[in-house]
Amino acid sequence: MKPYAQSPLLVTFCGADIGPWRIVSATTVCGEPLSPAPRLWIGEGRDTPALPDARWSLRATTSNARYTAASELSAMQSKQEGLGRPGATRAALIPISKSPTWWGMAQDARRAIFEETSHHIAIGLDYLPAVARRLHHGRDLGEPFDFLTWFEYAPEAEPAFDEMVARLRATPEWTYVTREIDIRLARD
Repeated sequence: MKPYAQSPLLVTFCGADIGPWRIVSATTVCGEPLSPAPRLWIGEGRDTPALPDARWSLRATTSNARYTAASELSAMQSKQEGLGRPGATRAALIPISKSPTWWGMAQDARRAIFEETSHHIAIGLDYLPAVARRLHHGRDLGEPFDFLTWFEYAPEAEPAFDEMVARLRATPEWTYVTREIDIRLARD
């Protein structure tokens, strides 16, 4: 998976009995939980159907970088390593939805909370290149989650990943999160 796709890519994440990733835990941070599943299967592309026996399927698409200034995008691209690295045998899928209040704000107001107040991008930069990520947008597809963020990292980077997530959840931006599931995974 590429962190910054050039064109939109539809991605389907399925909690199922098959898949290359073993689900280690699925913690409901807020909102409704997902049904338990032992493994995660990932399909990419519009012609990739969800698994028929999946306990849940989450779809979203990669998109242009939103809320991101050119200098921030350049900094992320210069530091982030790609997904699929051999040593990155740990992952997290974190689906989140934000409140109607969040979506009712103008884009510049959301950007002010996202970066000027919460420092979302700046926090993420502190953990590159150890933690790689790719953001997927589900809101415009009518999916149950606004965002699906996929992270990959080596086992020794897990404490840093936990610290990053804790820092993000402590920001003003997270007061607008109405549903969040923290799904941790290991590649066998």
